[in-house]
Amino acid sequence: MNIKRTKEEIKNTIEAYLEKDGFGAYEIPSIRQRPIFLLGSPGIGKTQIMEQISQECGVALVAYTITHHTRQSAIGLPFISKKHYGGQEYAVTEYTMSEIVGAIYEKMEKTGLQEGILFIDEINCVSETLAPAMLQFLQYKSFGNHKIPEGWVIVAAGNPPEYNKSVREFDVVTMDRVKKIEVEADFGVWKEYAYQQGLHGAVISYLNTRKQNFYQMETTVDGRNFATPRGWEDLSDFIHVYEKLGKPIDREVVAQYIQFPKIAKDFANYLELYYKYQTDYQLEEIFQGHLDEVLLKKISHASFDERLSVLGLILSKVNESLKQAVQWEWHMERLQSCLLEFKELAAEAPEAGAENAQEEGNGQAMFGNVCQKLHAEYRRKKKAELLSREEEVQYRCLLQVMEQFAQTLKLEGIGGGESSFQRLKELFALENEKYERQQEEASCVLEYAFDFLEGAFGSGQEMVMFITELNSNYYSVEFLQNCSCPRYYQYNQELLFDEKRKKILGRL
Repeated sequence: MNIKRTKEEIKNTIEAYLEKDGFGAYEIPSIRQRPIFLLGSPGIGKTQIMEQISQECGVALVAYTITHHTRQSAIGLPFISKKHYGGQEYAVTEYTMSEIVGAIYEKMEKTGLQEGILFIDEINCVSETLAPAMLQFLQYKSFGNHKIPEGWVIVAAGNPPEYNKSVREFDVVTMDRVKKIEVEADFGVWKEYAYQQGLHGAVISYLNTRKQNFYQMETTVDGRNFATPRGWEDLSDFIHVYEKLGKPIDREVVAQYIQFPKIAKDFANYLELYYKYQTDYQLEEIFQGHLDEVLLKKISHASFDERLSVLGLILSKVNESLKQAVQWEWHMERLQSCLLEFKELAAEAPEAGAENAQEEGNGQAMFGNVCQKLHAEYRRKKKAELLSREEEVQYRCLLQVMEQFAQTLKLEGIGGGESSFQRLKELFALENEKYERQQEEASCVLEYAFDFLEGAFGSGQEMVMFITELNSNYYSVEFLQNCSCPRYYQYNQELLFDEKRKKILGRL
């Protein structure tokens, strides 16, 4: 099962486990809620999706790598207590609360969320002394004497034996009590994620041409060489920052993330050419509508790798522009909802009289309430750790604009509800102009890309790859649903027709 389907299956399981009947009891009792056991090679995203799942499901997350724990930290420390049985007093060994169970209660206190996910990584790599506690945990959902609270779904992850010498096989009794999901690396699924997260264009275009290097494991006499999805994503983030700082990325830097010497060398060479083509083919000129016939002829006769590198550069620019356009659309939709909320408040309140200074601030106070409500929503979600990095940026931008609107009302002394709303409409119109400029700019970038590709390659395989990549990108799909681009629809229809023709021929 690929990581996208795995994520979907975990979300569905959480929804089913947290479903309640008419009396508030869980439809599937806690004792019958099997822990989810993810089994897959390292670096393919098992751990990473857990944070996304908790945010999308609106539940808390407590994550532990169990190999870092001892038996004492997992089940608690022993202490002697006094018990009375049959009229006699006895000394009985009890245990303090497990650090892990304690962390769940702390998370509930901190976030206010009473339901969540307890994620235990590397669960099948524990020490011999801790192994019995892990079996008890999977079978009975408890550490020592302390049970995992109701409403908390257990997800565990482990690596197959071939990737870790410390792996312990679970017996049939334990495996028959878990919901096992085997996870596999899948470049197509990862690419969708990479576009949505804004991974570096060089990484995506390189792996597009060398899919076999997306995930590689090799054992040699000098140790294990590997390249993983996690390594490519971390390298991408590092390249973005190094570019911002003006620092070079060479083979040694790449090898710190892609620990497979042959692949690291190959990508470093590709990245060097990627930067060179950016200058050679004057990409900034292309996206200002200036096409050089000499360069068009040069790229049309270039090697396959060079053509794909330039295509990667074109896609990177297009994707960046379309992403900004989609984010602007989200921003405007949310800003509009805030102003509509203010309009409803203003409609319920009488218009302030200019002679009453206290009433003059009525509109400002009402808009301040809308701003405070948005601030509270942001703080609540941030405290509950339910915001992705992208969503947090969106909230900050929206709050900044709302604060600027509020400041304008204050400086201009506009107090009445209706007059405040009219001024806010004017301010919204100015924001909308910025939004429309961004939409127009994104449309132009897309059209310039088509101009270049048609001039250089016509409707050849490069154009097919361009359309295919647009269809794989979350932001380009969102943008093109609401934007008229005749050439995209023309080539897309041709691509769909060609795919159908190939399927028919294949059946024949």
